[in-house]
Amino acid sequence: RRLPSVMRLNAILLSCLLFLIPGLPAQDKPKNGAGSLSPIQVKKALEGIVHGSATERQKLHDTVLRAFGMKNLAQGRAPAKIEQSTVVWAILDPQPATVVSEDGTLIGEMIRLGDDGLQVLAREMPNFSDIRYRVESGGMPRMAGSAHVEHYEYTADSLPKADVPKGRLEKFEWKDSKVFPDTVRDVTVYLPANHRAGEETCVMVWQDGTRHADPNGSMRVPVVFDNLIHQKAMPRTVGIFIDPGRKPQQKPGDKAANRGFEYDSLGDAYVRFLLEEIIPEVEKRHGTKFRQTPAAWAIGGGSSGGICAFTTAWERPDKFGKVLSWVGSFVDLRGGHVYPSLIRITERKPVRVYLLDGENDLDNLFGNWPLANKQMAAALKYMNYDYRMDWNQCFHGSKGMAPVLPEALRWLWRDVR
Repeated sequence: RRLPSVMRLNAILLSCLLFLIPGLPAQDKPKNGAGSLSPIQVKKALEGIVHGSATERQKLHDTVLRAFGMKNLAQGRAPAKIEQSTVVWAILDPQPATVVSEDGTLIGEMIRLGDDGLQVLAREMPNFSDIRYRVESGGMPRMAGSAHVEHYEYTADSLPKADVPKGRLEKFEWKDSKVFPDTVRDVTVYLPANHRAGEETCVMVWQDGTRHADPNGSMRVPVVFDNLIHQKAMPRTVGIFIDPGRKPQQKPGDKAANRGFEYDSLGDAYVRFLLEEIIPEVEKRHGTKFRQTPAAWAIGGGSSGGICAFTTAWERPDKFGKVLSWVGSFVDLRGGHVYPSLIRITERKPVRVYLLDGENDLDNLFGNWPLANKQMAAALKYMNYDYRMDWNQCFHGSKGMAPVLPEALRWLWRDVR
């Protein structure tokens, strides 16, 4: 929807501040590092400026500008920032501004931080809420958006411990695929602490690999592996974290163009890619030797990566005997909605399946994710599979899976040592 002409003029004039006001940051993207504050810290700072000095107010003003980006603020394109259940909004506008919910309910009046019109609001919002909001000034909408408030606490098994030996991560690029030609991808390999070439281990493959291999990311898989292996709650396992294929002209970090095709398609292409290309390459590079029993081979992923994990084991249960899937896309993206029916009419396969989804997951033209996962669980139960279905209030993503990953892996590996 087009902004009224006065609002467009305001946006243009405010953008000019980038060049006219000395000392304002020129970057459009948030800056992390020295001088930055998290949403919780911004909220605390806002509570303190009532009795604070002009210097403290100016410091908070400059920090908020850096965090949201001057140009984004001036153009009304700075979405709310969220940490745990704290939400922070910011805008540049000469008139007093408020934040209201979609139905017009007042969320709060924004606090002015400077003469340039910078205004901020920080609020503690209910957990597991989908906030659709508008920022208004002078009776007119200046910005609109949505914010998912979704916070979980990690257990000790997702936190690094000084007395637990650490595995190591090795990375390589794979661009010689014959199954998925004209693609490039990064592969990260987790090797357990004190891994020796030729040591016989279990193996677990992860889709969307880079984000899950990050020890400081949401899932923290290497940290969980370290802790559970040390506790002997799971066997010594090599993790293979594989990114979806991007086209050669794409840069690392770009949204992988081949992801949907690789992950959501039914059939054996992806498992052939693993067995014929990636796993042999890992064996060659690192001297890995994997136990030759399906009980020692697992695969996991979320969303489209979740249905990909199930398809891999469904096609080759003689290789992959364990599946970890969260917010799995068992909907009609590329035909995956047929799985509940296929499970019911196909002889039971020797596969153990862990599923997790949340009541706030997606519902769109491709299907209803919670309903699709309930259908999967019902079909697995009907066919007497070794399965587990966990539910929480998560939205689509990995936040709901991350804190329960240690318990899920304990269940998945419970009889393998």
